[in-house]
Amino acid sequence: MKHPYRIREIAAQSGLSPATVDRVLHARGGVRSSTVREVEQAIADLDRQQSQLRLGGRTFMVDVVVQAPQRFCTAVRTALEAELPAMRPAVIRSRFHFLDSPAVGDLVGVLDRVSRKGSHGVILKAPDKPEVVAAVARLTGRGTPVVTLVTDLPTSARAAYVGIDNRAAGATAAYLVQQWLADRAGEVLVVRGHSSFRGEDEREMGFRAEMRARNAGRRLLEVVDAEDRADAVRIGTREVLAANPAVRAVYSLYAGAGGNAAVVDAFDRQGRSYDVFVAHDLDGENTALLRERRLSAVLHHDLRMDLRRACQVVMQAQGALPGPVRSNPSAIQVITPHNAPPAEF
Repeated sequence: MKHPYRIREIAAQSGLSPATVDRVLHARGGVRSSTVREVEQAIADLDRQQSQLRLGGRTFMVDVVVQAPQRFCTAVRTALEAELPAMRPAVIRSRFHFLDSPAVGDLVGVLDRVSRKGSHGVILKAPDKPEVVAAVARLTGRGTPVVTLVTDLPTSARAAYVGIDNRAAGATAAYLVQQWLADRAGEVLVVRGHSSFRGEDEREMGFRAEMRARNAGRRLLEVVDAEDRADAVRIGTREVLAANPAVRAVYSLYAGAGGNAAVVDAFDRQGRSYDVFVAHDLDGENTALLRERRLSAVLHHDLRMDLRRACQVVMQAQGALPGPVRSNPSAIQVITPHNAPPAEF
């Protein structure tokens, strides 16, 4: 396992003891395969962050704990590592803990391990569950500030929230749907996930409240992505369309990988069309659908800016930056086919 790093650096990055790292590097045995993978991951993280490690200044170890599908986890890693050089003269070292399992116990276990190993701060995307709130309290009790990312835990001891105002985002989606439909009759299909993320719930509440406030009088029909699978979304959409011939609009407040494409495909297979389709997050899939004009608008926020702000909150909480620690929602960007980035975005 070739690498240019000192054992102490790898130990700090992995959260393991120097003795354990030494045993792994020299193949002395007596370690679990999962421990070997942790050391390999730490070396890979150090390779990606090597330019940041050369910077002078104070070093902060930040743990990023995200429960989400793989594509969002990848987006978070890419966005944070792109921002690291801009943090100079401070040095931000990051450890990533990504979970695509919905098991709350697994997530709490990760948070408790981070608490035991020590960290300057935690950036967290997690469902709003009592067990998670309690784990955040244990972290903050040990002096580790927690910053929630894109979905909040408002009753927890977190230091701040970074991300969009999800309720306002849902209301924005309702406004756009109404503007596109104007006085035309039609029902609205709402696609959402099955999880307990407060951000998703707030988007739906904002959407429904704005539709009521505008006296839209439109039925809202729901498809729940109960299995985080595109084919489940496709089947659910086809069933709704078969039973409801008046669906003219779609609001996808969440869709796993392939989910929005699955909705489009379901309409095509039924020989149906829609007047407006509003979705969230400008990933590669949604960018392609937008440029093909299969999506009408995407509500987007700058993930890199969110992660930069999260790191600044950690440094503020540690007394390294001036100013009060507070939540500042990101701007909601409305992206249409006319201002969409290139397809390779």
